[in-house]
Amino acid sequence: MNINLDLLKKYDVPGPRYTSYPPAPHFHEQFTSEDYLNEIVKTNYGEALRDLSLYFHIPYCDTLCYFCGCNMIVTRNHDRMREYIKYLKNEIDLLRQYLNPDRKVAQLHWGGGTPTSLSPEEINSLISYINNSFEFRDNAEVGCEIDPRGLTKEHLMALREGGFNRISMGVQDFNEKVQKYVNRIQPEEMTRQVVEWVRELGFQSINLDLMYGLPFQTIETFEETLDKVLKLSPDRIAVFNYAHVPWMKKHQALIHPEDLPSPQEKLNILKLTIEKLTSNGYVFIGMDHFAKPDDELAIALKEKKLYRNFQGYSTNAGCDLYAFGITSISQLENVYAQNVKTEKEYFHSLDNERLPIFRGYRLNDDDQIRRTVIMRLMCDFELNFNEIENKYNIDFRNYFHKSLENLKEMSSDGLVEILPDKIKVTEMGRLLIRNIAMKFDGFIERKQDEMKYSRTI
Repeated sequence: MNINLDLLKKYDVPGPRYTSYPPAPHFHEQFTSEDYLNEIVKTNYGEALRDLSLYFHIPYCDTLCYFCGCNMIVTRNHDRMREYIKYLKNEIDLLRQYLNPDRKVAQLHWGGGTPTSLSPEEINSLISYINNSFEFRDNAEVGCEIDPRGLTKEHLMALREGGFNRISMGVQDFNEKVQKYVNRIQPEEMTRQVVEWVRELGFQSINLDLMYGLPFQTIETFEETLDKVLKLSPDRIAVFNYAHVPWMKKHQALIHPEDLPSPQEKLNILKLTIEKLTSNGYVFIGMDHFAKPDDELAIALKEKKLYRNFQGYSTNAGCDLYAFGITSISQLENVYAQNVKTEKEYFHSLDNERLPIFRGYRLNDDDQIRRTVIMRLMCDFELNFNEIENKYNIDFRNYFHKSLENLKEMSSDGLVEILPDKIKVTEMGRLLIRNIAMKFDGFIERKQDEMKYSRTI
């Protein structure tokens, strides 16, 4: 891939990641738990029942990583964790009253925080309850995020025995100076041991997360990390851009801006990463994801069956996502609904047998059209006008006249090809797919978006 650093500099602006459209900052508190409940009831009976995707947010972590952008709570108090698990089970019971029992789970994911902050016994307790509460498809994708620090083989055995078949593990950077500065000491030997356990126990897939733009990273030190990761040969690799947003995550103020790589160094690291991973056989899926050619993500990309949701790129399109736990976000066909942010609010709502929603969003017709356009661009890296016209009964060029005008500069820069019947994203354009998608964002187009987002590069 020929990577033009000048273009990356030019288009390095704040923008949404489009794990949803509209993005979560546009959710509002006028959307209530009653609105969510009405939508659940409406969508659970009929001929075309969608499969279920379940997400459980386990917010606890043993220590604070200074770069973290997740919704998390630092604690080692297992009484607190067991209380939370009890309420997760209560939320399952409450929701199941309204779900059609014929619906099956195609995807389950535990995220955090660190789900493996739970003990093996606590993992067994929660996964057993989930398995007894829902019927799973035989080929369901069941994944968990883990942290090797404090992890035992018994944790992984509990996950595997409970039906988990995918593991995602944070690495960020193997350099000791970087690890120490961001308060995440994770020796290479520890990571290697966990990878060996994952394979020994028969998990189908392992993903490793890296992060560029952290303090004291250089192109030389990050290349050493990449070489070590390649030796581990994970099925998938995600390489995230560190978003320094101390106005949103106050603990990031512990990271001093003067210690971050310069914008040029950061771009050099990104360029190196893409070139090194693709030259070693990984397929560049898009944005920050890479996968081996025989991985489901790479196959879905090739077959234009890729999907995107709050967990990033996925192969499970067409599911309704029901999310459990604090801050988690559910996504049905026409609405998004986000749970309350604190344990106290969460427990209080469930004690009153009320779905713990504090905000959400109902999509209008324009939102639906734009969500499909942005999704297909983000996942297929091309957009067929006729498909959008047939699905929504619009004239694409007329409806998106302003968007197509705004794309002309990107076309001149070689990021997209605007053909009579489609848009094709070039290889270079894939690196800037968020910027391309922004041209179809109605809130940005109408200048209704004053949110603070992370930068696109």
